[in-house]
Amino acid sequence: MNLKNLRKKINGIDEKIVDLLNDRAQISRVIGEIKTKVKKGIYSPAREKEVFKRIEQLNKGPMTMESFEAVYREIMSSSLALEKISHIAHLGTMGSFTYMAAKQQFGSLVKYVPCSSIAEVFEKVEHGECDYGVVPVENSTEGAVTHTVDLLVDSELKVCAQRLLKVSHNLLSNISMKSIKKIYSNPQVFGQCRNWLLQNLPPQLAKEIWVASTTDAVERALKEKNAAAIASIEAAKIYNIKVLKRNIQDIAHNTTRFLIISTQDVPPTGRDRTSVIFSIKDKMGALHAMLTPFYKNKINLTKIESRPSKKKAWDYYFFVDFEGHHQDKNVKKALEQLEGMCKYLKIVGSYPV
Repeated sequence: MNLKNLRKKINGIDEKIVDLLNDRAQISRVIGEIKTKVKKGIYSPAREKEVFKRIEQLNKGPMTMESFEAVYREIMSSSLALEKISHIAHLGTMGSFTYMAAKQQFGSLVKYVPCSSIAEVFEKVEHGECDYGVVPVENSTEGAVTHTVDLLVDSELKVCAQRLLKVSHNLLSNISMKSIKKIYSNPQVFGQCRNWLLQNLPPQLAKEIWVASTTDAVERALKEKNAAAIASIEAAKIYNIKVLKRNIQDIAHNTTRFLIISTQDVPPTGRDRTSVIFSIKDKMGALHAMLTPFYKNKINLTKIESRPSKKKAWDYYFFVDFEGHHQDKNVKKALEQLEGMCKYLKIVGSYPV
């Protein structure tokens, strides 16, 4: 078959794709109207997981699953826009790592609301100004983002999904490296680039100045004399700032985990993770006793993090992640046993892995 005939065949396929996409969009619009009437959350992580799993089963090649995921992410983003998801709150402006994670989760067709702090993301969702929020919770190099964990203690919001993002840090400035006297970035970012900075721009040469987000850092670096920022390549393109050095993170496989927060609870999918926060009574062996219900009910813990309660000296909260959904029979049993032993217990959310 010659090139002209092949292109004619593609045109015919495109006609069918356009018709089918419009049919799908029309159904999505009706679904959105039904969800609004019954006051159900528009975004459904469980349904999204189900769609991707089904596509993987249907795929016979040559397109890879990664290609299908990219295409369907935008199809779903279009559906969310039609179903009237209004705003997604995220830390930093366009080009921040949290914005990039949010865009991977929700696609490019919904509206994004930049926030100057993690607390502001929580406030936007709590007050109904945004439907969902995206916040960092831990990094593979530096560990927990403690401010997020602290806010989850008192907030009524639920974690409904998570997103992992491979993170590459870059030194950005429109001046030469030898002229840099101060560097702006997020505290977590400085921790992830500690060794490189000690070797190339130690504190005696360049002062490290903490800001809330990497895009805030870029804005400061552009305004101030002898300044640089550590941020993403995407931020460099958006703000038109030079990349002096790429990939300055100490560990090549540097990944940050982000949480999607909302007012909604998510039903079980069969492969879920649950996050809880609890505080223990101050007595010998208390923490061991708190973990025993998980062991007895054969529940695998994936994370445990302690945080000061800030209400009483040497009083701590524990942030725990484990496999399973809070509606699963063994998980319910373990949480009932745990609740009877601790001073405070909160289910932060169950969400698809």
